[in-house]
Amino acid sequence: MASHDSRILDQFTRQAVPFSQAQAIRDEEALNRIVQWAETGPDDTVLDVACGPGLLVCAFARVARHATGVDLTPAMLEQARRLQQEKGLNNVTWQPGNVYSLPFPQSQFSIVSSRFAFHHLQDPLAALTEMKRACKPGGRIVVADMSPLPGKATALNAAELLRDPSHVRALPVHELRELFEQAGLTTPQVTSYRMEGELEELLARSFPNEGNAERLRKIFADSLADDALDLNTRRENGKIYYSFPVAVLVGRK
Repeated sequence: MASHDSRILDQFTRQAVPFSQAQAIRDEEALNRIVQWAETGPDDTVLDVACGPGLLVCAFARVARHATGVDLTPAMLEQARRLQQEKGLNNVTWQPGNVYSLPFPQSQFSIVSSRFAFHHLQDPLAALTEMKRACKPGGRIVVADMSPLPGKATALNAAELLRDPSHVRALPVHELRELFEQAGLTTPQVTSYRMEGELEELLARSFPNEGNAERLRKIFADSLADDALDLNTRRENGKIYYSFPVAVLVGRK
C-alpha cells in the first residue's frame, strides 16, 4: 500500500486548494444532510476519517460537542485549519493519520465518518473495521461516497482512474452494504443524492496523467447518448455537465 499512499499524497497535495474551494464539495446543504442523517446531537464526539479540507468536520462541529479530523495529507490538514479559523470553531482537532491505523484508542467516538474517501482505498473493509474500532458501542458509522449503478460501475471507475491516478474503485450500494455486514455493523440506512458539476471545472481541480484529460473529454461526450457513466451527463451552452451519484450509509456498532 506504500506506493498507493504515495499516489494519494501526490494527488491530494496538488488538489488541496482547488478541491477545498470547489462549490460542489463545499455544498452546505449536502454537508448538513450528512450531519442530520447521522442523528448528530450536542453530546456527540465525532471522528472524520480522511477528512480532506475539513468541510464535514466543521459541519459536525456546529452541532456536536467536539469533532476531530484525521488525514494522510498535510496540505489537506492545512486547508482544514484555515477553514476552522474562517468559521471561528473552537471544538475541533486535526491530526495526521492513516485510515488503516487510526491514532486513537478503542471506543473513543460516538460518530465515525468518512466522506468521498472509500473509492481511494485498496482495502475498504480494513478501513471500515478500523473506524468501527474507534467507535463507541451503539455509536454511528457513516460512509458517504460516490456509488454508481452496478451495470455502469466499470465504466465510471475506468473514467475516474484516468482523471485521478489515486482512484481505486467506487462501489455500488449493495457492495457498500456488504462491507457493513462484513465489518459486523448493523444493516445501514441508505440515502442518496447527486453532486452536480461541470466537466472543465472538474478537470481544472484534477491532475490526470498526460493525455488523459482529452480521453476523458471524449468519454464524457460519448456518454451523452447513453449515460454509460451513470453521471446524467448533458450539454448546455457548449459545456458538459454531470452529477455524481452519492450514497450515504449510516450503521451502528
